Amino acid sequence: MWGGVLDRAGVREPETREGYTVQARAVRRFAPAEYMAARLLLPAQLQPDLIVLVAFMHETDDQIDRGSRAEREAALHRWGLLVSDALASGTSSDPLLRTLAWTVRRHPALRSRINAFLDGAAREVAWEQFSSEAEVGQYIKEYSLPALMLSMGLLAPQGEPEAAEFERACLALITAWQRLDFLEDLPGDVREGRVGISHQLLARHGLTVHDLHPELADTEPFGQLVVSEVDAAVVLLKAAWPIATLAAGPHRPFLRAVLRVQELRAAAVRKAGVSLLSSPSGPSKVRSVAALLLELGRRRLIR
Repeated sequence: MWGGVLDRAGVREPETREGYTVQARAVRRFAPAEYMAARLLLPAQLQPDLIVLVAFMHETDDQIDRGSRAEREAALHRWGLLVSDALASGTSSDPLLRTLAWTVRRHPALRSRINAFLDGAAREVAWEQFSSEAEVGQYIKEYSLPALMLSMGLLAPQGEPEAAEFERACLALITAWQRLDFLEDLPGDVREGRVGISHQLLARHGLTVHDLHPELADTEPFGQLVVSEVDAAVVLLKAAWPIATLAAGPHRPFLRAVLRVQELRAAAVRKAGVSLLSSPSGPSKVRSVAALLLELGRRRLIR
């Protein structure tokens, strides 16, 4: 039960318990898969904090995802000031930021990770198209990786060189993850004019951004692009597996489940192929839940 989780995490004051509970309910609504994975597979002590970080990432993305570029930049500036004030004072009138401040008090190292994430959010606001693969890589390093490390930082090993190796494996994971995202989200991204596939990669397959409109598409070159991107993602996911051995034992079931779900996503994108031009893709919910339950069973056997 959630009350028992808060007890084991040392969250005892009624106001604080209510704050974490409100964020848990929100995450259960908008990110049910992530919520289920955390609740089933993470040690109780970390569940409230990781859930709040997921809520913070989601709210930040929501804050900077609407309007013109100038409006998004202004929204990021306002949000950044509110976050800074919350972390400096230890509280906020915003319920999420108040709970985030409590989490930073429990894990002070998170402060630098939050700052890195907000710094990287400026790149998320600015991008519309990527000219080169180098630009995609820079975007992933500056925004996607800091976003991932908000939560992964709670699970990272302490001390060098293990921490550095863990972060390198996280970079491989988020690079695969982000590239799969760009393919899965293609129909909506094309409509919005913010396509995550670089012009350089498109040209390699004889395509341009205009060719990504379903009514204009030459499906064979696009199908080849999907295969090459999935092949690259699979290689990256193999390189990411050290996160499941470098982390402390209690964190490993959750991390293995994360990796397996990404492998399922890669398989789903490969299967979708040219249909990605007209409809989004995603992993089988049944298989994703099965991956979580497999790790839950292994965790119980080890106990």
